[in-house]
Amino acid sequence: QVQLVETGGGLVQPGGSLRLSCELSGSIFNIVAMGWFRQAPGKQREYVAKIFTTTAGTSYADSVKGRFTISRDNAKNTVYLQMNNLKLEDTAVYFCNAAVYVTSDTYSRRDYWGQGTQVTVSS
Repeated sequence: QVQLVETGGGLVQPGGSLRLSCELSGSIFNIVAMGWFRQAPGKQREYVAKIFTTTAGTSYADSVKGRFTISRDNAKNTVYLQMNNLKLEDTAVYFCNAAVYVTSDTYSRRDYWGQGTQVTVSS
């Protein structure tokens, strides 16, 4: 019923830029926050950035501060990740995450994940 679909991944040279998008579709009561995680080969999934729906407050992993910018369009239930000055170590599958309340019931809180989009930084 609820799904997240990421787009915008691809191949880019070091120093280049990509813009990822993630749209949530389906019936939910409220989105608390949306964000991005990534997983490189042989590595654990790591947090990248998040943005809160109500306040638009953001946070970033230290590794991407100053290079990545997260934003959102609440009307479209969409979150974006602008990635600039990409580095080889940014290569990973990037996953969109949404923390939501499915219904008005407090116990309906859950996380949804997208299928992931590949970002490859290579010269």
